[in-house]
Amino acid sequence: MNESKMNRGLKNRHLQLISLGGVIGSGYFLGTGYVLEKAGPAAILAYLLGGVIVLCVMLCLAELAVEKPVSGSFVTYAREHISPTWACGVGWAYWTTWVAYVPSEMIAAGIIMNNFIPAVSQLWWAVFFGLLVTILNLFHVDKFGESEFWLSLIKIIALAAFSIVAALICLGLIGDQGYIGTKVLLGSGGFAPNGYWSIVLTMVIILVNFQGTEIIGLAAGECENPEKSIPIAVRNVTWRIIALYIIPISLLISILPWDKAGLDESVFAAAVTQYGFSGFGAFFAFVILTAAISCSNSGLYGAARALHALARMDMAPRTLGYINKNGMPSRSILVSICACWAVILLYSFDPDSALYTYLLAVSGFTGAIAWISICWSQYRSRKRMIALGTDKKLRYKTPFFPYVTLFGIWAQVFCLVVMVFEPELREALYAGIPMLIVPMAWYRLRQRRRATSAARALH
Repeated sequence: MNESKMNRGLKNRHLQLISLGGVIGSGYFLGTGYVLEKAGPAAILAYLLGGVIVLCVMLCLAELAVEKPVSGSFVTYAREHISPTWACGVGWAYWTTWVAYVPSEMIAAGIIMNNFIPAVSQLWWAVFFGLLVTILNLFHVDKFGESEFWLSLIKIIALAAFSIVAALICLGLIGDQGYIGTKVLLGSGGFAPNGYWSIVLTMVIILVNFQGTEIIGLAAGECENPEKSIPIAVRNVTWRIIALYIIPISLLISILPWDKAGLDESVFAAAVTQYGFSGFGAFFAFVILTAAISCSNSGLYGAARALHALARMDMAPRTLGYINKNGMPSRSILVSICACWAVILLYSFDPDSALYTYLLAVSGFTGAIAWISICWSQYRSRKRMIALGTDKKLRYKTPFFPYVTLFGIWAQVFCLVVMVFEPELREALYAGIPMLIVPMAWYRLRQRRRATSAARALH
């Protein structure tokens, strides 16, 4: 259970694309229609604002991860700079988020494969992909990094290909529609057909989509040269996320009327299909399949590292802190994947299960809490170092401190407040709060009992 036993096999290129794996899942390709339906073309502003928040969080994480590159990241930082009780709540809530979200990606992959091969049910496909990501996670960490690198690269190439085709359609260089310009973009009620408040509401939803970038921090204990690779990865990943969301979606709403966007199929495939490029439908089915496997892969990685960190801090069964001969937290991985399979079975017996919906809704709240925890930890760490006069020793500093940090915290607190007043988002808040509070209450109660037992032993 020694940190040095972790295998530092992740290269810089692996680190940069692992976090993209968690961010660009099947939900991006299938769920963008919902975002456009809510905000129309103004959704672009929501993506930009969400991107700025991501940048703030990642800059805070970079300072912490370079100073102390441990596998466990923000859970460990929360214990050191906030409190052990808070760290226990955040760690378990974060683990629950991925345990709920990874099965949804496996089920999405199962549905896609069932369309291609109907003889095999979507449940068996989901179990097959569960086994696949388990095997990938149990190999040497460099093999996991390599698989995630190529899976993420496919998604990037697909979005680049879509952007090129969409731009050519918009300019009238391909297809029979001629020059489109802003006719489609502004043709169905203008830039903000549902008002500018819809930008705030969709930004909350978009922040759920952006969750996964923090996996960079969880991988810090397993990368070769953290003080060099983490700041580079943070910078590159942040701008790539903004580019991979802003550019394709800007072009998407320039060729597909926002009021025709829906959840029935990928809006990216629907957009180019209506201009005669029907082959894109099958191509994007393959890309969505890749995205689902990739997101499951990196999500399981994040869940296992968070559980391993909790075990090492005596906030989970200590046996889960075991590291195998490959330098992998194998027991944490197996427990996490078993929990994922349990959720898949729950879904298969009752697709309309309230518990499954409840678990999935948690990600909106717990993801924001994890990000707030990162910024809060960095704020308290830097303040303490300034008071001691040791901040000049930092190898990487979050720029424009404390403004970047405070913006990262309060922008997300604002998003959580918005969730209280929005009926559609309130469920996520109500689902998430117990996931945070229950582990905290359990930890405090256990610590009190231990203190009482120790006091009795002394007497």
